[in-house]
Amino acid sequence: MNLDVSLWTVFLAALITALATGLGAIPFAFVRRFSDRWLSLSNAMAAGLMLAASHSLIAEGSQLGMFRTIVGVLLGLVLIHASDAWIDKRGHPDVAELSHASARKAILILAIMTIHSFAEGIGVGVSYAGDGGLGVYISAAIAVHNIPEGLAISLVLIPRGVSVIKAAGWSIFTSLPQPLMAIPAFLFVVVFEPLLPVGLGLAAGAMIWMVFSELLPDALEHAKSGSVATTVTLAFVFMLLFQYFLR
Repeated sequence: MNLDVSLWTVFLAALITALATGLGAIPFAFVRRFSDRWLSLSNAMAAGLMLAASHSLIAEGSQLGMFRTIVGVLLGLVLIHASDAWIDKRGHPDVAELSHASARKAILILAIMTIHSFAEGIGVGVSYAGDGGLGVYISAAIAVHNIPEGLAISLVLIPRGVSVIKAAGWSIFTSLPQPLMAIPAFLFVVVFEPLLPVGLGLAAGAMIWMVFSELLPDALEHAKSGSVATTVTLAFVFMLLFQYFLR
């Protein structure tokens, strides 16, 4: 453990990364009306962002442990499939201003992004346990990376009727595991470090399922397949470039 770094430093760094997620909702403060076609394309944009995030998670996890990452992807698939089945059995819930199928999608994407944040919180804690300079870099990178993740969440929530403020709040909520997990990961780095590739793979597997099971079918409801494919590709490229310039 790096004795030059305090627990408060680790906690505040991870908290800042969580708060940054809410910034993804800001562009919607300037958009007031959403057509059916825009709703479809917003799902396509969210799909592209999540696919790129999944790609990066798997790539990062593979460098730490290919087998553990694959196990994580399969666990993510099982977990999200079980969650979807559980929600279906309990009927369509209400969340914020959403109800029925829209609320179901909101619960799924919020759950997936929250799971994803556990792995990021471990990443922050582990990085501070080694080199303090690395911890600052990793925290800053995750904070900036969280902004388009908040955008992906907002793209699903706001066009369906959730207010910008509440979408920002839900986005931050999904990232709260980051400060919660950073402290134990910092204190018990030997225990948590081997779990990091599993967590990264788990989040990626759940995201990939969400893209193909929920977001893309919705995207094709009111937009042509060519427009959806173009939007997904552009969002994917944007996210990859965004992550590239963070390095």
